[in-house]
Amino acid sequence: MAKGEVHSQCAGYTLSVPNVQSLATSLDKSAQIPERYVRPEAQADPIARNNEIELPVIDLAKLIDPEFSEEEAAKLHFTCQEWGFFQLVNHGVPEELIEGLKANTLEFFNKPLEEKMVYKQENDGTLQGYGQAFVMSEEQKLDWSDLFYVMTRPITLRNMKFWPTSPSTFRDNIDRYSFELTKLASCLWQYIAKNLGVATEVFAQLFKDHPQGMRFNYYPPCPEADKVIGVSPHSDATGFSILLQINDVQGLQIRKDGEWIAVSALPNAFIVNLGDITEVLSNGLYKSIEHRAMINTENPRISLVAFHGPDNSIMLQPLPEVVGDGKLNYGSMSYQELMKAFFDKKLEGKSIIDKLKLFN
Repeated sequence: MAKGEVHSQCAGYTLSVPNVQSLATSLDKSAQIPERYVRPEAQADPIARNNEIELPVIDLAKLIDPEFSEEEAAKLHFTCQEWGFFQLVNHGVPEELIEGLKANTLEFFNKPLEEKMVYKQENDGTLQGYGQAFVMSEEQKLDWSDLFYVMTRPITLRNMKFWPTSPSTFRDNIDRYSFELTKLASCLWQYIAKNLGVATEVFAQLFKDHPQGMRFNYYPPCPEADKVIGVSPHSDATGFSILLQINDVQGLQIRKDGEWIAVSALPNAFIVNLGDITEVLSNGLYKSIEHRAMINTENPRISLVAFHGPDNSIMLQPLPEVVGDGKLNYGSMSYQELMKAFFDKKLEGKSIIDKLKLFN
């Protein structure tokens, strides 16, 4: 799942690069792609053969039902330890809202480039707007994707000049979706806290005001799809992320047991993945997992990722309730320092969180 994290004051700068959707439209099926998009690792580190999976499924309706809650919470605990990714069904977000937001997103990305560029990023350190992210040098290899990113919570950080007025319902649907996911995130944090043996009030303080940002991703088809990467391998520098597939085109891959595995998304489900913040808080009991987005030759893939992070002022370190008398596996760093380090370099695996690991 791709980045675009949750506090604008932590975000970095990115160099301007060509619009990939327009580039893809200009290429015929026999065309060679520009060299900056050719990624040798796409072929050197391919997907595991015949290895497409359905992620573990967590049923929110069971999780909150006293009759089934204990069993589903145990399933959630196991999944967070062994996978760091899961699909969430019966999540309670209204279907009409999701379908409306999907339609808005498709309409936005299908607009002429000049209309989308009204909302272009201003490279002011926030990453809000339409463009790309994590381009740090003129020599850097590029991802085959465009993005549109907005801060949604806290509401005081919203910059409405980046919120499209067309389609006419887009702004309202983003606002409503943000509210629904905030409720959902709050619920998930309660069960994650209980599973870690931590008071829910502790997590409520860590994630107060429910910082949230949304990244809309457009991955165009490519005539040399096996040579490009939609989003470079990375883990998310957040608490957890909630992904919504806008269309039915797959492309998400996760690294498990040293191999890349394609994820098959269930209809009407969210894909949730734990971020680096949760890995550190849990002292490594829960893992943030590397993932990437791949491309096909025929159809665009479109997705929406909502990032749910901690309060900007926290000191990130393992929670003492989790560590107990055991070994401390991570050092400490302010969240602001972590985010600065994250945004000041290109996406590159788990390189940021690895700096916090203690090898003792």
